[in-house]
This record gives sequence, C-alpha cells and structure tokens, in this order.
Amino acid sequence: MTQTLYDFSARRLTGDQQDFAAYRGKVLLIVNTASQCGFTPQYTGLEELYRKFRDRGLVVLGFPCNQFGEQEPGDAEAIGQFCQTRYDVTFPLFAKIEVNGDNAHPLYVWLKHEAAGILGTEAIKWNFTKFLIDREGQVVHRYAPATRPDELVEAVETLL
Repeated sequence: MTQTLYDFSARRLTGDQQDFAAYRGKVLLIVNTASQCGFTPQYTGLEELYRKFRDRGLVVLGFPCNQFGEQEPGDAEAIGQFCQTRYDVTFPLFAKIEVNGDNAHPLYVWLKHEAAGILGTEAIKWNFTKFLIDREGQVVHRYAPATRPDELVEAVETLL
C-alpha cells in the first residue's frame, strides 16, 4: 500500500504528538527551519502565505533542524519564543528533528524518497527546503532553500 502524509505523526513544539491524518484534505507546505540561517527571514513569507491561504485549506508546517551549520541551537522554548516575537509565526511548529542520516525523522525519509532533489539526490541540502503536499497527502513538488515563499503562490493556488 502506498504511503501518504497521513501515515505519519510528529511531536509539536509544545510536546504534544500530532497525527498528520488531522490534516487530511488540506494542502501542506512542509519546511525544515532554523533561527540563525541566511534564509531565516523566509519565516515572514511563510507566515504571509499561511495567512493568505489558510482559510482556503493551506497549512504550513515548520520543522526546526540543527543539522546545517548548527543554525538551530535552541530548545523548544527558545525556538517558539524566537518565531513568535521575531516573525509572529502562527503556523504549526514541531519539535526539533533531524532530516538526514540514521536519525532522520520518518516523515523526512518519506518526503525525500517521494521528491528527490537536484540530480536525483534524496539528502536535504540546507535549511528551508520546502515540500508541497496535495489534498490527498501526496508530495507534489520539492523546492530549494533559495525558493522564496512568495514564488509558491501559483503552485499553492493550483492545489487549493
């Protein structure tokens, strides 16, 4: 049987377990984030995208990760406070995870398999790699870290 996003769960920044079946029928943008990265200002665009389309069914999911240049060193409280005070983030944030290697979160193992990166490599290259998921829980596209959230408006609207 083919896996979908709905087969996974992850711990929220608050510590609660989130079953992704709760997002059934939504369009999702899943992003590995970091607070001290050159791409960190993308939090602004991600939040704008979320606020613009959440009433139509878009949910942005942020997954803090410290695997790239140790740019997410804080604990859950520090990450949450930074995102709230600096970028007024209201979309769901999850507990810090690994996206590559032996301890990669199962969600990211699946995402990378479903949408390989440039030259067919599955590894996440840096913070703010984005995965767009359709209403059926399938990966539609993988976007590079340099792809700004405002560049995804058309792709998101197509799925909504």
